[in-house]
Amino acid sequence: MTGPAVPVPVSSRQLTGTNIFDLVVAGVLLLGGVRSLVRWMRTEFEPDAPGDRLLYLLYATARVGTWLAFATFFAGYALVDEPQQFRWFFLVPVVLAGVQLLTGLRLSRSRGAPAGGDGSNGGG
Repeated sequence: MTGPAVPVPVSSRQLTGTNIFDLVVAGVLLLGGVRSLVRWMRTEFEPDAPGDRLLYLLYATARVGTWLAFATFFAGYALVDEPQQFRWFFLVPVVLAGVQLLTGLRLSRSRGAPAGGDGSNGGG
């Protein structure tokens, strides 16, 4: 015979002003990630070489992923009981920034450019 089911809370931490601030920052970064995703999905790219399309996809994915990784960092810091166990997560935005840097450098050396653009990325 078992007793009534007791819901297990995800986090036993109380929401404080700092946690609410972290959640607001996470929300803003999440919105930035969604905006970036929409922007990069609307950008047309005409590659010169077959590998340039893959480089462009990696570049755009790294840009969007960086926003989302920072949003996850702030949300996790606000909601997880022991965020210190996820210290390794800081490597995710670092790796995404590295991918973005390397693919951006390689794409800048090719002749392909986003269609209708002046060469500036316009943010996102």
